[in-house]
Amino acid sequence: MTDLEFLKLSGPAKTAWKIGDFFRRLPGKIAGGCKKLGLGVVSLFKNFGLNIADLVQTFIHGDWKTKLSYLVMGFGSAARGQWGRGLLFFLFQTVFNLYMVNFGVAYLAKLNTLGTIETYKEGRRTVYGDNSFFILLYGVLTLFFVLAFIYTWRMNIKQNKISEQILKSGHKLKSTKDDLKSLADEQFHKTLLALPTLGVFVFTILPILFMILVAFTNFDATHQPPSKLFTWVGWDNFRQLLSSDTASYGNTFKQVLFWTLVWAFFATFLNYFLGMLVAIMINKKGIKLKKLWRTILVMTIAIPQFVSLLYVSKMFAADGLINSYLLKWGWISQPIPFWTNAHWARVTIIVINLWIGIPYLMLIATGILMNIPADLYESARIDGANAFQMYRKITLPYMLFVTGPYLLSSFTGNINNFNVIYLLSGGRPLSLELSGNAGYTDLLITWLYKMTVTDTNYKLAAVMGILVFVVSAVINLVVYNMIPSVKNEEDFQ
Repeated sequence: MTDLEFLKLSGPAKTAWKIGDFFRRLPGKIAGGCKKLGLGVVSLFKNFGLNIADLVQTFIHGDWKTKLSYLVMGFGSAARGQWGRGLLFFLFQTVFNLYMVNFGVAYLAKLNTLGTIETYKEGRRTVYGDNSFFILLYGVLTLFFVLAFIYTWRMNIKQNKISEQILKSGHKLKSTKDDLKSLADEQFHKTLLALPTLGVFVFTILPILFMILVAFTNFDATHQPPSKLFTWVGWDNFRQLLSSDTASYGNTFKQVLFWTLVWAFFATFLNYFLGMLVAIMINKKGIKLKKLWRTILVMTIAIPQFVSLLYVSKMFAADGLINSYLLKWGWISQPIPFWTNAHWARVTIIVINLWIGIPYLMLIATGILMNIPADLYESARIDGANAFQMYRKITLPYMLFVTGPYLLSSFTGNINNFNVIYLLSGGRPLSLELSGNAGYTDLLITWLYKMTVTDTNYKLAAVMGILVFVVSAVINLVVYNMIPSVKNEEDFQ
């Protein structure tokens, strides 16, 4: 399709063509990605080989201080007067050796089985055996520690090689005082990032990796350490959750996934367009008390959701305020099943979410609308454009260009919107047709919560967490490559 033909398409047709064009190019992109991955693997092995060769050459041509540093980290640095570096290297090696001797080796040895000795009672005394949870956790931590040691040991050898070259060239090595000054000056970024990096590793990377590994075990209510052991089961949990049997976790997963995507779509785009409409109405010339209307809307988001959503949930109950007044006025003959009928519950949640989401979008849209050049609207009026045409050709494209990344993050956030679902319906109504205590209004994230807290089915909860990530990542990847603010960063069409 030529650029001229593309410009002649209507808005929906352009979107459809972009989606189709993305999937037409997808095989090529996948092939290109696989090629890059292959080249990356080749480069990794090549760098590994170069590092091994460099280690051998450094040992052969290095002096006795460098050679001794292969066994005692930091010796070469300390022997050349760099006591600070040498002491840090030596302390790290000492801590590593003590950890491995006392804990690390034992955890690594049991990592392939996650323990073989169960806890048992001997008379009144409880004899504790292996703890699969700690074996998995500290086993993974030990692997990271080993990798960190290898990297630090390599830096130790590289430091000795550089020091030798500097001394041979006739220059002087940095002292400990110089190193400390460097950490407060040109290397200050490393000083600042050291603690946050450690925190990210301990509180983010390690738990994520632990969750991924739990997905390949049978860790659940019947395999709770320390009284019971759990072990590796391979891909069994994934097969169970993705099975196609009617009365199975696979069938429930498909239904919950479908409702999650439907909910995310309506919760994102209804709020977006209605919030934009409210902002346009309030900003319209001639509207009085604009600050009052904005204040009233903002008040709905000033109240904590924990309070407001629980209160609204009670209002829509069978004996709640809404049904009571409708019965009293004679508009209905029996209570509307807002939370006991699947269709009513889903529609009710989407409608109530408008009350929460529209004020946010109104505030965002207000700021953007005020920055649209008034000359564009004036020129459109002179050309005879009506209000809808100006909205479609000026306001909406401008809003989409500016708020494209927000729409993407909002959609992802709604996929994982725990508060609204849990506080309003708790996933109800439940059904025997759904497995794992899931309800018809449960999202993947609320079902995962039930698996973890209520059913203590950690293995399937871990699989669910991985699948939620995959769904979110695929959607983000597709949409991110389509939004105008990414494709046309330097201009506005």
